[in-house]
Amino acid sequence: MLNVVLYFQVHQPRRLAQYRVLDIGRSHQYFNDNLNRTVVNKVAEKCYLRTNRLLLDLIDKFNGKFKVAFSITGAFIEQLREFRPDVLKSFKDLADSGGVEFLGETYYHSLASLFDQDEFIEQVQMHSELMKTEFGCKPVTFRNTELIYCDQVADLITKMPQFKTILTEGADKILGWRSPLYSYKTHKGRQLLLLKYYSLADDIAFRFSDKNWSSYPLTAKRFAGWLHKLPLIEKHGRNLYVNLFMDYETFGEHQWSDTGIFDFLWDLPHKVLKNDFFGFCQPQEVIKTLNYKPAPLSVHYPISWADCERDTSAWLSNPMQWNAVKTFYDVLTKVKNSGRKDLLETARRLSTSDLYYYMCTKYFNDGDVHKYFSPYSTPEEAYVYFVNILADLEKTVEEEAVV
Repeated sequence: MLNVVLYFQVHQPRRLAQYRVLDIGRSHQYFNDNLNRTVVNKVAEKCYLRTNRLLLDLIDKFNGKFKVAFSITGAFIEQLREFRPDVLKSFKDLADSGGVEFLGETYYHSLASLFDQDEFIEQVQMHSELMKTEFGCKPVTFRNTELIYCDQVADLITKMPQFKTILTEGADKILGWRSPLYSYKTHKGRQLLLLKYYSLADDIAFRFSDKNWSSYPLTAKRFAGWLHKLPLIEKHGRNLYVNLFMDYETFGEHQWSDTGIFDFLWDLPHKVLKNDFFGFCQPQEVIKTLNYKPAPLSVHYPISWADCERDTSAWLSNPMQWNAVKTFYDVLTKVKNSGRKDLLETARRLSTSDLYYYMCTKYFNDGDVHKYFSPYSTPEEAYVYFVNILADLEKTVEEEAVV
């Protein structure tokens, strides 16, 4: 049997204010609340409310045969509480439907797994508590920020035994001749590993509205036809898993309504489930449906789902980014040592990976994507505001220590 595993990432960062050097020591208004409210309201209307209703209808229509998974960041939940409680309620309605699995991740969508192991574990535990509070569930599947993964991440997750499964990118450089349709084990065999089938997922997330694409327009019938051909590679009756991981904002925000993206999403389970050999399952269910022993897969260097390289270069490819992230974790340590819980919450909001993503200086296609998401005119502008804020935060901590 071939199982379609749909996972959606739901996240919005807190974008920074235009914090200038003269603001250091004078203002602690680090975040552009007006812009953040505007973005959340816009995407709520274009994506969240409409797509949540659509998924709820599909879950009800197919009586449990259609199901999905969400990873919702703490950074996003905080903004929903503040700006759009109606959207938060719509996610709770999905939780109550029984057709959604909520995954675990870092609370602030941070890069802590690469720089501060203790902070990483704390943020993951904070996020698990949030999922229990908001949706009544304790996550058993983990996905790291931007699907960043390597053997070290698996070892860290081992310290939190609630997690049985980890999601990451099906990057060619780690798979080689192997297929992302199979489940694997982490390098020590302690967790199940599910790999994104990036070519098909990106057909929806990135190429769907590209009129120059050879497969445009993409219909649910055509896409289901591609899925129905995938089992031809399997000769021994092993169950397969096509892992379609993407940003939730794909629906209505990245791919606008007039592209037909909502019709596609509605039609997809209708076309897939016409064949009894195919179904949908959640990541937590894969371990129960395995009919073979997964092979171990070792990943020595961090991979991610970002950009053509599928590594960490989206956040760590130039001196600005490296300086920003190292300075941040130095300041975070000082904040923790100060015992100021109010400053700790503020500092952790600065750990969000998007803030380093905006400093990326890549060019061509990847650079265009970075520019699309950035609220700043240049990467240098994003860097200056960020380090100015860090300077003020550090100054505040040091002044408190002197007093």
